Amino acid sequence: MKTLALNAIALNAMEPCSRKESGSPGWRRSEQHPSGIPNRDQPQHALSRRVFAWSWVLVMFAASGERWLQADQRNADPDVAAAQSDGLIASPEPGWPQWRGPRRDGVSFETGLLPVWPNDGPRLLWKTDGLGKGWSAPIIVKERIYITGDVGDDLFVFAYDLNGELVWQAKNGAAWQGAFPGARASCAYSQGRLYHLNAHGRLACWNAADGRELWTVNVLERFEAPNITWALSECLLIDGPRLIVTPGGPETLLAALDKQTGRTLWTSDPLGDERTSYSSPILFRYAGRRVIANCSAGHGFAVDADDGKLLWKVPLRNRFETNVTTPVFGAGRVFYVTPYAEEGRAYRLDTDGDRITVVQAWQSPLDTVTGGGVLVGDTLFAAGYRQNKNWFAVDWATGRHKHELTEFTTGAAIFADGRLYIFDERGAAGIVQSGEGGLQVTGKFQLIIDRVRDAWTHPVLLDGRLYLRYHDSLWCFDVKDATR
Repeated sequence: MKTLALNAIALNAMEPCSRKESGSPGWRRSEQHPSGIPNRDQPQHALSRRVFAWSWVLVMFAASGERWLQADQRNADPDVAAAQSDGLIASPEPGWPQWRGPRRDGVSFETGLLPVWPNDGPRLLWKTDGLGKGWSAPIIVKERIYITGDVGDDLFVFAYDLNGELVWQAKNGAAWQGAFPGARASCAYSQGRLYHLNAHGRLACWNAADGRELWTVNVLERFEAPNITWALSECLLIDGPRLIVTPGGPETLLAALDKQTGRTLWTSDPLGDERTSYSSPILFRYAGRRVIANCSAGHGFAVDADDGKLLWKVPLRNRFETNVTTPVFGAGRVFYVTPYAEEGRAYRLDTDGDRITVVQAWQSPLDTVTGGGVLVGDTLFAAGYRQNKNWFAVDWATGRHKHELTEFTTGAAIFADGRLYIFDERGAAGIVQSGEGGLQVTGKFQLIIDRVRDAWTHPVLLDGRLYLRYHDSLWCFDVKDATR
């Protein structure tokens, strides 16, 4: 790769300087030769050590570069895409780099977690306050936690260390002060940069290390789109070099921006003048194609991830135009849900030449809203909203309700180590074991003592730590099983 070759040239022109020469570790240009190549009369063992050291550095550069080269160029070769298996496409970043985790599906691969909680819940490691109003969930990459909140008239992006100490904060435009005031969307992280879309359409990019703003664009203004009743809430999707956003409106449905500059790369055709809605997209591979699925105000839809071409749309409209739940994909089916109208519908995907067709496979009275669904194997876990606020285990193939859980009201969940981690809208948190005998609660505690019905933030679990947020506060709990 050209980049690696240039790195090699630059590294060969430098050699480590000693503390005696510089007073601190660093680099200096070699004095033996203008090119930096050591003289022949240098001790052979020193040269060998240096060659070994640079070989190791270059291997590390190559591994890192190759990882991102694959991520950024995976769109370019259809034969490579066709050879890869169907399924959700994960972010190449470590940790929990975007809303709902690496694959945006609420599934964690953590193991060694507590199977049972004490009556008062797992051990609290720390709590931090001052986040302001908001429902955005944290994302976590390496040693940093990123989260947003509306404080006064402004929306703030906060960066904390893993001990809950503030590292930096930056503004992203105005707070949302209309109905249901508070920050909506979570951040997304890619290659040392942080991205966020505020309620008014201001999309910004920061240096994740220090919070320095690098560029910004208002997507509602650029694409001449109206805002929606309860404000934009989309958690941005990063696909290699592209940043995906759903402005809706008469000009476009979905748009891909250059994540380095904010420049528009492609746009999809609009669905008439249909507005966007409140959901966030997923990225998956099906039949050799890379697909982005999301919801507008009146449809569930999908586009080709490489050029934005519409692949399908299905009806998904209620009188409030509130499609909130992110689509769910697995085993050749995609699930869209809206309350008051179509409720939950799964569609079976198939191919017809170069087209992808969708046929309704089943319908369920499940009417999930803010909590979304978690698909694990052949079971979809989700809670209802208007008709029945209990939790359900739904057969993914047929839509049959296998089990029902009444101990929690509607809310959000993630899945890890064979268990659901639930945070319901009344501020109760718990873990639930699923089996042939049904859904069994093995731990529950009340995080929010006051009577509330808006604890809508999705939980996050990483490195044995469970993160729960209610507006101004973020809690971090130790859920690692020390005996395992």
